[in-house]
Amino acid sequence: MNVHVNGGRPGDPAGVIDFAFLDEIIALRHDLHRHPELAFEEKRTAGVIARYLLSYGYTVQEGIGGTGVVATLKRGRGSKRLGIRADFDALPITEETGQPFTSENAGVMHACGHDGHTAILLAAARYLAEEVAFEGTLVLIFQPAEEIGAGAKAMIGQGLFERFPVDAVFGLHNWPGVAAGRFGFVAGPAMASVDQALITVRGKGGHGASPHEAVDPVLASASLITALQSIVSRNIDPLETAVVTVGSIHGGAASNVIPESVELKLTLRAFTEEVRARLETRVPALARSQAESFGASAEVKYRRGFPAVVNDEAETAFVRDVAERNFPAGTVIADFRPRTASEDFAYMLQARPGAYVFVGNGEGAPLHSPHYRFNDDIIAPAATLWVRLAETFLS
Repeated sequence: MNVHVNGGRPGDPAGVIDFAFLDEIIALRHDLHRHPELAFEEKRTAGVIARYLLSYGYTVQEGIGGTGVVATLKRGRGSKRLGIRADFDALPITEETGQPFTSENAGVMHACGHDGHTAILLAAARYLAEEVAFEGTLVLIFQPAEEIGAGAKAMIGQGLFERFPVDAVFGLHNWPGVAAGRFGFVAGPAMASVDQALITVRGKGGHGASPHEAVDPVLASASLITALQSIVSRNIDPLETAVVTVGSIHGGAASNVIPESVELKLTLRAFTEEVRARLETRVPALARSQAESFGASAEVKYRRGFPAVVNDEAETAFVRDVAERNFPAGTVIADFRPRTASEDFAYMLQARPGAYVFVGNGEGAPLHSPHYRFNDDIIAPAATLWVRLAETFLS
């Protein structure tokens, strides 16, 4: 059953809206893809977004949290206020897709689909302005600098929700490997927190032929890498989730020289603050003890990133119900599971109730790959979800 509230097109069939202007939105997405910009440098992107929103009849404020854009549209006498967020920054990756609209900004690429998220919200914004007579206020948040985990915090720090109050806020992310246009909903922890550790293991350099005269930080580091996985298997409740990944190790320059030091870079992920705190305690403790067991020492610099994305139960149930009532059976994935990737939308969910939604991008390269391709076929289904959410929420 397809529900149309206060002026939605009563002739629309259940399922995806037939957006008459979809080709224009796809062309816009390709333009954004061709001109990607890194965190807090997205001046062109923000300007394009603002121009489109102004042409749709929204009141637009630019420069919030650096390059953020917020658009509002009030209809009727309703007091409810709905926030929907899209991100629009790119990554420092050299594109290798070969698409005709490949990035023209060397070494910068929309390898996470933020250009697509922006196109989705702009499609919904236009349709809501032209076709739906809702009651209340739409607050559309276009956020910079998600990839470095700073944009949401910057916008909130500049009074985002005081200047543009909302009763609830929603966002979404495309997900490769999930069938295109299908939706995933997770109540509670949906994406992990992310922290980083830089470990420097210091020994005593020497000749590779005389290891007994040196203190080998390479050997100590190798042992430490193995030992770090004992945190997950022996220090974390087996029913909880944690990730300890050593993504980088550097030390030495020659095969016959034992270096003075080795540097390791770690990423740490968790769904709860309790597990997150446990990782923060155990990683430095284990690094130091392992190093000392080899006669070396370890210095640990631990930096917290952003928290887990924790969806509110009520808001998640609400948006899931909207999807189940407005799309064919099977569109909503019954058993969609949390992701251990991270998202700074977490800060918005700490400030206001809401939910973060996943939409399948189809088969293809993963996020953050130079071969990643956003699937234009998911723009219409995802924009339809935002339209149906808005007309139901603001009724």
